[in-house]
Amino acid sequence: MTENRLGMTEKQARNDRKMKIGNIDLGDKPLFLAPMEDVTDASFRFICKEFGADMMYTEFISSDGLIRDARKSLEKLVTYDYEAPIGIQIYGNIPEAMVDAARMAEQAAEISSQLESVKGVPGAGHGADLVDINFGCPVNKIARRGAGSGMMREPEKMVEITRQVVEAVKLPVTVKTRLGWDEDSKIIVELAERLQDVGIQALTVHGRTRCQMYTGEADWTLIGKIKENPRMHIPIIGNGDINSPQKAKEYFDRYGVDGIMIGRATYGHPWIFKEIKHYLKTGELLPQMSVTDRVALAKRHLAKSLEIKGDRVGILEMRRHLSCYFKGLPDFKETRLKLVTINDPQELFATLDHIAQRWGEEAPEVKSVYGL
Repeated sequence: MTENRLGMTEKQARNDRKMKIGNIDLGDKPLFLAPMEDVTDASFRFICKEFGADMMYTEFISSDGLIRDARKSLEKLVTYDYEAPIGIQIYGNIPEAMVDAARMAEQAAEISSQLESVKGVPGAGHGADLVDINFGCPVNKIARRGAGSGMMREPEKMVEITRQVVEAVKLPVTVKTRLGWDEDSKIIVELAERLQDVGIQALTVHGRTRCQMYTGEADWTLIGKIKENPRMHIPIIGNGDINSPQKAKEYFDRYGVDGIMIGRATYGHPWIFKEIKHYLKTGELLPQMSVTDRVALAKRHLAKSLEIKGDRVGILEMRRHLSCYFKGLPDFKETRLKLVTINDPQELFATLDHIAQRWGEEAPEVKSVYGL
């Protein structure tokens, strides 16, 4: 690796540049929240933004659902002013549907303003700052239909869909994908060039193949190879198994990526963005968050969920988050059961207050629900 006149390696020099996607300035070493179905809804994004996520995305949206005006798909187009910059992520395997869905994403502000479910909700209707194409989802119901990472078996079609989407909208278009379909078809280094050539403005790569799903360890070697390719000029975002500040810094330094996307490790631990940013700046680890502070966080999260989705849905969709905030507390089984069964908002807030009183200043080590 050669050094420039300041004594930095080429990789270090690239890594010190501020990142931009189109006209969106994301600063130095930005952190991205990965889109995750049934996890990264608007209330969770609110919390992640509060802790320093630089760029976020909606849960992925079916192109078929959008063009059929399916209610659930349309409601996923709703974004909020405080989330900016935010991308709307779409998936599918039919070029015409993907083009129409991208155009709808571009018109998200106008479309969401017509939805009864968000009328009167403060900040609703921001729209999209970019359109992201999901070529990375590995779950069977998506990939086996040829969408998500299923497209890795049809790279020609993937590139053509991308080209058509880029040409159909004025917003920046980005792509999220994987290394390849399986161990024998890791095509991402060559594919990255082709996607860049048809006009995408950033590429996120998860360091596993589709067949790996989420097993084993993510391998970022080929992500680093993309960054080393002198033809590549768009930002490259690495994704996969970033679960600590130390690992984030190590991977920024080792692979020279422009940004890092964090997914499963945020579940029950959205303050990981703050921890990483602090470590990158100071080289020091923040102390574990106390139970008192986690209760305050859970109450903010719950209040935002109720504001956006109403009491019934807001409580139901918070259950997956609430118990995870307190994972690792001793003698917590009975209280955890309450968190996932109570239907009354005031009773739920009272239970959270009880947690603060009972477990006080304990600061249990974060244990991800995915074992990362």
